[in-house]
Amino acid sequence: QVQLVESGGGLVQPGGSLRLSCAASGFTLENYAIGWFRQAPGKVREGVACIRTPDDSTYYADSVQGRFTISRDNTKNTVYLQMNSLKPEDTAIYYCVADSVCVIGPVVVTSDWGQGTQVTVSS
Repeated sequence: QVQLVESGGGLVQPGGSLRLSCAASGFTLENYAIGWFRQAPGKVREGVACIRTPDDSTYYADSVQGRFTISRDNTKNTVYLQMNSLKPEDTAIYYCVADSVCVIGPVVVTSDWGQGTQVTVSS
């Protein structure tokens, strides 16, 4: 079965850190561009970070540049999103997606992306 499973979300205080994981089963992540997307209540879903294949070039939304880092561990077939200096506006459900290209910014969702992982930044 081909699937991606996100984990690592939670409640964190402003200024704190979290590391999200995106684990793949049924296919090899390193053959795809992997993007992290997020959707806050009442807002459109947006791509915030992406790592491309095969050169592992990375791309970030302006809102997370310098605070978030996306990385890939091919031995674990997992992509990570290290999130530092978290802000309340980072509160959202985070999803990972495998694709042929990287997408940063607002997206139109036409299919089920699964449950994602909830990140809440609050004091």
